[in-house]
Amino acid sequence: MAVNITFHPGSVTGTERTQLLLQKGVTVWLTGLSASGKSTIACALEQHLLKLQKFAYRLDGDNIRFGLNKDLGFDEKSRNENIRRIGEVSKLFADAGCVSITAFISPYLADRAIARKLHHEASLPFVEVYVDAPLQVVEERDPKGLYRKARAGEIKEFTGVSAPYEAPEAPEIHIKTDETEVADAVRIITEYLISKGYLSI
Repeated sequence: MAVNITFHPGSVTGTERTQLLLQKGVTVWLTGLSASGKSTIACALEQHLLKLQKFAYRLDGDNIRFGLNKDLGFDEKSRNENIRRIGEVSKLFADAGCVSITAFISPYLADRAIARKLHHEASLPFVEVYVDAPLQVVEERDPKGLYRKARAGEIKEFTGVSAPYEAPEAPEIHIKTDETEVADAVRIITEYLISKGYLSI
């Protein structure tokens, strides 16, 4: 626990940011198995929102491990810390008025609950999107060859094979990517954000 520090509030209010940007900060948290389509949807959603002249930024699971989280492994403790950090970072982006789009496997219910709580305590919206595809489907896709390596024992503690994935119990949005095209997924998420008043189009 850090000591001898004091939180220093700024002079810009959330209301001022909302009025300037014509949108409210929100985190769109995409969770699902590897190869379920999280990153593909996140990229398409970010591009779509930017074309609508909305402030959006994507935080991708692999990309973050090249910098901020490059010191973390893939054991359960490291996965917990990975998601804790991303919860904090996405909260900062949302506080800045951004549509923060995260694409992380984030396999544990408890970790996602902590990320949601961080946003709730800061009065920031958190939209959990379950990017759902059956294990058989994602293994057939396997664009990085990771499932093949996991089945061969070359990758330890691989989610869905040798490590658990705890599916969301009540996500705001549930997208089955073996039945839904990327463009439709983007439309579903965008329409949800508009319906909740997070975006003005």
